[in-house]
Amino acid sequence: MDFQQFKASLTEPTPPAELSKALQSLWQAAKGDWKAAHVLAQAQDDAIGAWVHAYLHREEGDAANAAYWYRRANRPVSPASLENEWAEIAQALLA
Repeated sequence: MDFQQFKASLTEPTPPAELSKALQSLWQAAKGDWKAAHVLAQAQDDAIGAWVHAYLHREEGDAANAAYWYRRANRPVSPASLENEWAEIAQALLA
Protein backbone atom coordinates (compact mmCIF):
# COMPACT_ATOMS: atom_id res chain seq x y z
CA MET A 1 0.00 0.00 0.00
CA ASP A 2 1.30 3.45 -0.82
CA PHE A 3 0.55 6.75 0.87
CA GLN A 4 -2.23 7.75 -1.54
CA GLN A 5 -3.96 4.39 -1.05
CA PHE A 6 -3.59 4.78 2.71
CA LYS A 7 -5.20 8.22 2.60
CA ALA A 8 -7.96 6.94 0.31
CA SER A 9 -8.70 4.15 2.81
CA LEU A 10 -9.86 6.83 5.26
CA THR A 11 -13.22 6.81 3.48
CA GLU A 12 -13.76 3.23 4.66
CA PRO A 13 -15.39 2.37 8.03
CA THR A 14 -12.43 0.26 9.21
CA PRO A 15 -8.69 0.33 8.52
CA PRO A 16 -7.18 -2.13 6.05
CA ALA A 17 -6.40 -5.38 7.87
CA GLU A 18 -2.83 -5.58 6.59
CA LEU A 19 -1.72 -2.40 8.37
CA SER A 20 0.65 -2.52 11.33
CA LYS A 21 -0.71 -1.35 14.66
CA ALA A 22 1.21 1.92 14.21
CA LEU A 23 -0.43 2.57 10.84
CA GLN A 24 -3.83 1.56 12.20
CA SER A 25 -3.20 4.08 14.97
CA LEU A 26 -2.50 6.86 12.46
CA TRP A 27 -5.59 5.78 10.52
CA GLN A 28 -7.75 6.05 13.66
CA ALA A 29 -6.20 9.40 14.53
CA ALA A 30 -7.07 10.73 11.08
CA LYS A 31 -10.64 9.52 11.58
CA GLY A 32 -10.82 11.44 14.88
CA ASP A 33 -10.77 8.45 17.23
CA TRP A 34 -7.90 9.44 19.51
CA LYS A 35 -8.67 6.75 22.10
CA ALA A 36 -8.54 3.92 19.56
CA ALA A 37 -5.39 5.44 18.08
CA HIS A 38 -3.77 5.57 21.52
CA VAL A 39 -4.62 1.94 22.31
CA LEU A 40 -3.10 0.82 19.01
CA ALA A 41 0.06 2.91 19.47
CA GLN A 42 0.53 1.42 22.93
CA ALA A 43 0.09 -2.08 21.50
CA GLN A 44 3.08 -1.64 19.18
CA ASP A 45 5.82 -1.72 21.81
CA ASP A 46 8.81 -0.59 19.77
CA ALA A 47 10.39 2.63 18.48
CA ILE A 48 7.82 2.95 15.70
CA GLY A 49 4.94 2.63 18.15
CA ALA A 50 6.67 5.20 20.37
CA TRP A 51 6.94 7.62 17.42
CA VAL A 52 3.21 7.37 16.74
CA HIS A 53 2.53 7.57 20.48
CA ALA A 54 4.58 10.80 20.62
CA TYR A 55 2.59 12.26 17.74
CA LEU A 56 -0.69 11.41 19.48
CA HIS A 57 0.32 13.13 22.71
CA ARG A 58 1.49 16.13 20.72
CA GLU A 59 -1.90 16.16 19.00
CA GLU A 60 -3.53 15.94 22.42
CA GLY A 61 -1.55 18.99 23.54
CA ASP A 62 0.50 17.13 26.17
CA ALA A 63 3.99 18.37 25.22
CA ALA A 64 5.77 16.77 28.19
CA ASN A 65 4.32 13.32 27.53
CA ALA A 66 4.98 13.71 23.80
CA ALA A 67 8.63 14.59 24.54
CA TYR A 68 8.96 11.41 26.61
CA TRP A 69 7.68 9.29 23.71
CA TYR A 70 9.90 11.06 21.19
CA ARG A 71 12.86 10.12 23.41
CA ARG A 72 11.63 6.51 23.51
CA ALA A 73 11.42 6.60 19.70
CA ASN A 74 14.94 8.08 19.55
CA ARG A 75 13.60 11.04 17.56
CA PRO A 76 13.58 14.79 18.12
CA VAL A 77 10.33 16.55 18.95
CA SER A 78 8.78 17.40 15.61
CA PRO A 79 8.62 21.09 14.65
CA ALA A 80 6.20 20.25 11.79
CA SER A 81 2.49 20.92 11.80
CA LEU A 82 0.43 17.99 13.05
CA GLU A 83 -0.85 17.38 9.52
CA ASN A 84 2.67 17.30 8.11
CA GLU A 85 3.99 15.08 10.87
CA TRP A 86 1.10 12.64 10.38
CA ALA A 87 1.98 12.44 6.68
CA GLU A 88 5.72 12.12 7.43
CA ILE A 89 5.15 9.20 9.79
CA ALA A 90 2.69 7.47 7.48
CA GLN A 91 4.99 7.81 4.47
CA ALA A 92 7.97 6.50 6.46
CA LEU A 93 6.01 3.47 7.69
CA LEU A 94 4.60 2.70 4.24
CA ALA A 95 8.00 2.94 2.50
